[in-house]
Amino acid sequence: MAKRLNKRETGWWKDAVFYQIYPKSFQDTTGNGVGDLRGIISRLDYLEKLGIDGIWLSPVCLSPQVDNGYDISDYCSVDPMFGTMEDMQELIDEAKKRNISIILDLVLNHCSDQHPWFLEARKGRDNPYYDYFIWRDGTPDRYPNDLCSVFGGPAWTYVPELGQYYFHQFAPQQPDLNWENPELRKALYDSIRFWVDRGVEGFRLDVIDQIAKEPDEHITINGPRLHEYLRELSSEAFCETYLVSVGETWGADVERAKLYSASDCSELSMVFQFQHMCLDQEGEKWDFTPLPLTELKACYEHWQKALHEDGWNSLFMNNHDLPRVVSRWGDDGKYRVESAKMLATMLHGMQGTPYIYQGEELGMTNIRLPIDRYVDVEIRNFYKDRIAKGYSHEAVMESIYARGRDNARTPMQWNSGKHAGFTTGTPWLPVNDNFAQINAEAALQDSNSIFYYYQKLIQLRKNHSIFREGDFHLLYPENADIFAYTRENREGKMLVVCNFTPCEKAFCLPDAMEQEIRELKEVYGSRGSMMAVSWSFSRRKPSWPNSEVISWYLAPGMHEAICFCSQTGKSWSLSIPIITQSDLMVPRAASTPPRPRPILLLSADAQR
Repeated sequence: MAKRLNKRETGWWKDAVFYQIYPKSFQDTTGNGVGDLRGIISRLDYLEKLGIDGIWLSPVCLSPQVDNGYDISDYCSVDPMFGTMEDMQELIDEAKKRNISIILDLVLNHCSDQHPWFLEARKGRDNPYYDYFIWRDGTPDRYPNDLCSVFGGPAWTYVPELGQYYFHQFAPQQPDLNWENPELRKALYDSIRFWVDRGVEGFRLDVIDQIAKEPDEHITINGPRLHEYLRELSSEAFCETYLVSVGETWGADVERAKLYSASDCSELSMVFQFQHMCLDQEGEKWDFTPLPLTELKACYEHWQKALHEDGWNSLFMNNHDLPRVVSRWGDDGKYRVESAKMLATMLHGMQGTPYIYQGEELGMTNIRLPIDRYVDVEIRNFYKDRIAKGYSHEAVMESIYARGRDNARTPMQWNSGKHAGFTTGTPWLPVNDNFAQINAEAALQDSNSIFYYYQKLIQLRKNHSIFREGDFHLLYPENADIFAYTRENREGKMLVVCNFTPCEKAFCLPDAMEQEIRELKEVYGSRGSMMAVSWSFSRRKPSWPNSEVISWYLAPGMHEAICFCSQTGKSWSLSIPIITQSDLMVPRAASTPPRPRPILLLSADAQR
């Protein structure tokens, strides 16, 4: 069994795996078509079975829902759409019984225009809440400057009764908060402590690198006082060292990330950076291009090495703002299962804290809807803007199909019944048509499913220090088809190999690793082909391909890892991660066709 983490230890999150829930789309218990807190409670056993340690809960605070909860109108409340404060407390308590922490999503950069602070601020410049926001003089026909909103249009909205504009980096209904005001900061810290007192054990901080903006200087990210604000936030609100804090930082580079995630916890526990998620786009995100694998490998190598000793990585490829990765970087058709496992292997083998987005463990895919069925404000604004610029409807829709945020927000697919078991009513966003084939019920009945693959990966991360401590070494950086790397520490060495193509590819072990295999063969001998073993550490001597030069042929979506371990002078093999009936093939002469050798690789949850 995987070890149980001590949630009161500083740094416990380095051994943890988190699971993001988008509450509107997870599980509805009322029949109104919207997910709720009681629905999450009803699925805690499922999450416990998966093995996760924490739930990142997208916003559940009171909100007009202009931006699906990221426009908060009361930081110390629960939106009736999701339930009551009593429901929230029950969720926190029931999760703790399963050693699962609740991590709340808080938006500290902006709030809703329906928040009492903003309603008061509009009453006059002498109102004490006026300075909670960013105001500039102007006239109805002259903006303070040319800054634009992320969602399109100007970043300024005029308030006639004040004769001024307020600044908003997102929708006009999301006015930015003025962090230069110490009273505003104190109010935000009080809201954090409110939730800590109720048992919440951490926070994901939405667009936190935008709080130190200086719009007059066209600075909307990484402002000059950012780290000052984060250090104060940490000391005032995150004084309990066991609390997890992860910041969404689209503008992070490694040097900033080292400050964000320094080991002294003076700012944050870790950050989400997005350099790797921007590699397959040209300019803005809607204009996409095929993933350049060599650039992806270089990006991961850069972050793995830079934060190895100083800082901490967050590992993710999916969230509520990103399309489904199996559709984006994998093959969501013929090789959907293989692609999902390969991508999980690639990511979970690295150093950092993994985040699984709901449905990722099932291999859920992108969706295609008519434009009038999309709900996301960003999609709707993008469509209007591109059509106005003369783009064809077909071209705009292809961008939405590939990059739209609603791809990640379709209801969770629980079973093959009506609306995939998500609701008995009409879902707020359509369920993907493939729910009869892709659902949790089917996954739990299939021992080779993506779900159980994730489960075993999670177990391995907890049981082996190499995942937390191992050095990262990229192999064959110029290979445009295969992503291969090693991790190495005192426990041993782990090799991860991932084939990103739909074709069979050859992979040759590095010379040093070939030598290690030969040394193992000298200890144990060779019996020809690799043998199948049970899901446990083998008590028998491992055998290896009877060859002087080790060359493996990787089928599409193939993903394997091998760890060479040494303890008390004895050697044995540990294969990680896990796949059954893989398409691993033994070395062969050029004239001899490859012969499949099904192999059952080893799990790490057994006792040595």
